[in-house]
Amino acid sequence: MMKKKKVAVVSCYFQPNYGSMLQALATQSVLDLLGIPNETIDIEGLKQEIRAEKVKYFRSRILSIDVIKDKLGFVKLALAKKVNKELKHNIIIRNRCFEAFSKKQFKLSKAYHSKKELGQNASEYAAFLVGSDQLWLPSNIAANYYTLSFVPDNIRKIAYATSFGVSSLPKKQAESARKFLPRFDYLSVREKSGVKLIKDIAGINAELVCDPTLLLNCEQWDSIIKSEKRIKEPYLFCYFLGDNHFSRMCAKRLAKKRGLKTVALQQLDSYIKSDEEFADIAPYDVDPAGFVNLIKNAECVCTDSFHGTVFSIINHKEFYSFRRFVQSTSMSTNSRIDSLLSVLGLESRIINEENDFSTQIKKKIDYTQIDEKLEEFRTHSMSFLQKALEGCRAINDD
Repeated sequence: MMKKKKVAVVSCYFQPNYGSMLQALATQSVLDLLGIPNETIDIEGLKQEIRAEKVKYFRSRILSIDVIKDKLGFVKLALAKKVNKELKHNIIIRNRCFEAFSKKQFKLSKAYHSKKELGQNASEYAAFLVGSDQLWLPSNIAANYYTLSFVPDNIRKIAYATSFGVSSLPKKQAESARKFLPRFDYLSVREKSGVKLIKDIAGINAELVCDPTLLLNCEQWDSIIKSEKRIKEPYLFCYFLGDNHFSRMCAKRLAKKRGLKTVALQQLDSYIKSDEEFADIAPYDVDPAGFVNLIKNAECVCTDSFHGTVFSIINHKEFYSFRRFVQSTSMSTNSRIDSLLSVLGLESRIINEENDFSTQIKKKIDYTQIDEKLEEFRTHSMSFLQKALEGCRAINDD
């Protein structure tokens, strides 16, 4: 009996970023659990074409203060690596960990050398599924890959928990979105702001679903990720991507109060000089599995990261989510954390400078209630995904 065609997953599996790789792995794992044949599109031959379009976008926005601020971190990190040989060596170690994890975990397609070639071979797949992550950022819309615009009309197109990353789009990218969004047969996003944006731009009612990492429960993640303690002493885990003195001050205060070591992953999206003296332990040989492990075995977690927050919830951690961005900036990605915590009734875990942190750290999380809300959200999200993939399940040859 002829087997079903595979589903092509278009994701950001290749970025040396903990959230990007883990959400891509979760998407692949969920499809496997559902019995859906799948493979992730190999990005390697497409990178140059995609990068060229993104460069054009950034050149067109060269005078935008928000874009300058957004890219300044990467520039600072690049410069820091040139003068700090130890930092350069440490980041090479971390990137090698990402590369090894990616090679081990992902089932990749054959190589394609252009979006046109991929589109010409699209009939080999039962459907194209894009998601999750911030794949519809303005720069990615400009690159026109995660939009699936190259996929013919007669091939099923699914967006699962895809994020715009921002609450509004520049005019040109909004016009592009107005064209590509109606081409999706099934359309879902990760944030409430994304639902509103799609309604405002294209007049379409998109589904609000959970990030793919949340589709797997703690036990399922344990089967993927080794749970043995890497650090034997009790510790507070910090995962800060933004340069915010207040969040680090609170973390140090909490660690001292609890008698915990401070463990941090640092120098990720930007070089932050003060971080050199911040943590008691700052490992670099940490792949995405190690990232989950550090959260799972922590006494508590302080983070300004969406996926830092996600895996804290999955593993029933005491956690505090800090603001990485000023709310008014157009590049702010605060909405993804706000949306998730709002759905689960965990808004009190968001820490602003105005909050009395001493009061916040006395509050405990009732995970019985949170798990009930999460399971409801997970069930709704799985129902959407199963409906979108109907007919794509593998045929049993027995």
